Amino acid sequence: MIQNDEILDIVNESDCVIGQKQRSEIYSQGLCNFRVINAFVVNSLGQLWIPRRSAQKRIFPLCLDVSMGGHVESGEMYEDALQRELQEELNLDLNMVKFRLLGYLTPHKYQVSAFMKVYEIKLDSTPNYNKNDFIQSFWLYPHDLIKWLHKGEPAKSDLLKLIQIFYTK
Repeated sequence: MIQNDEILDIVNESDCVIGQKQRSEIYSQGLCNFRVINAFVVNSLGQLWIPRRSAQKRIFPLCLDVSMGGHVESGEMYEDALQRELQEELNLDLNMVKFRLLGYLTPHKYQVSAFMKVYEIKLDSTPNYNKNDFIQSFWLYPHDLIKWLHKGEPAKSDLLKLIQIFYTK
């Protein structure tokens, strides 16, 4: 067992809990029937705050990422994970920011890595992010981020798809 290996709920195609597994086991088996949350920080100009993951990350080290994301731990609701991860990664209190649900995506319908709720957080300042999670960040318009990704900028697997779903018409 990996140190700090979270226990995650395993869900069926209807997103109902059918069991639990360790995070490392889920990834080693290539499963997608678990839950995550993702959020984009957006400023009043319509720019997205996009961080680069640290080299210590187990998956996608040094890749561009959504503004904030994480696993929904066993027994948690999506919104609980959003609140916890927002505090851990960006040092923000969910009760002190304007946020909204952008959408709910499933692996079989959208070919994303997990069952996920994606949120948007309105913020005009760079978050006081956790330096263990991220090493740098950029404010980018969605079309500029898409250009970067098409030019080969390394990124977390779902990033381009999420930008295309929620920020292009």
